[in-house]
Amino acid sequence: MQPMNHFCALCIGAALALAQAPNPQQVPENATTRVSDHVHAIIGFPNIAIVTGTRATLVVDTGMGPRNGAVIVREVDKLAKNPILYLTTTHFHPEHAAGEQAFPPHTVLVRNKEQQDELQQRGAEYLELFSSRSAANKALLEGVKFRPPDVLYDHEIKLDLGGVTVRLFWLRAAHTKGDEMIFVEGDSVLIPGDIVQSKLVPNMPNADASPKGWIAILDQLEALKPRLIVPDHGVLGDGSLIQKEKAFLVDARTRALELKRQGAKVDDAGKTVTTELMAKYPDWTGGNIGNIVRRVYEEVQ
Repeated sequence: MQPMNHFCALCIGAALALAQAPNPQQVPENATTRVSDHVHAIIGFPNIAIVTGTRATLVVDTGMGPRNGAVIVREVDKLAKNPILYLTTTHFHPEHAAGEQAFPPHTVLVRNKEQQDELQQRGAEYLELFSSRSAANKALLEGVKFRPPDVLYDHEIKLDLGGVTVRLFWLRAAHTKGDEMIFVEGDSVLIPGDIVQSKLVPNMPNADASPKGWIAILDQLEALKPRLIVPDHGVLGDGSLIQKEKAFLVDARTRALELKRQGAKVDDAGKTVTTELMAKYPDWTGGNIGNIVRRVYEEVQ
């Protein structure tokens, strides 16, 4: 099979994402898209990246609970050229990390220390939070347990999968404290977790999130000049998604700082910035702009 061209990758990714909309907690079966020579993606909730080499395979994220994790394992079995399997997670939230029990015992789990600390401190809390949102989530997350990683790194680690090298790295807090980015060298494919997405409002759910940190990370990702991006949520895109994400966040942060200097209360500022940004970016969806404003206010206190 030849690698799909750029245009086809985006079209198929978009179509699959739309197909998934009615059942967002699932990773779909038999829906793997080829992104590049070594990268495949399953477009679901979340998107799953599978990187295959001649020596080993890397899976990025697990799906929400073992049922979704098992779908990923079946897709890996179709693609893998060898028995060595690595698993990593972009951050600790349940749809990204709570499906690891489905992976075979020989799977090598790789995670950065900041994310692992966050998982230990808040993993149970988030399992309960996501379970409370729907009966479907509760069923998917029932009995979930986390195991310690086999490889724990500080800031960066490289995996030689055979014919392709993958760089896993942590920079600083943004969406969560432990956000991990993955860059597939040679293929020039970036797997940035929730940090770069297509027209989705950046999600900053609590005080662990950082607008300033998020923008700083985007500056560093831009320097990589990735050819393609496989985000955690939504459709696939090219490297221009980084600049678009940055423009949205810079606009939000700049306006929030202006309102803070003028003495506006945070809730009022959140409403003002939401109205203004939704007018400027009418096709952006999801997230909570008021939360971004709140994080900006917290960072400059």
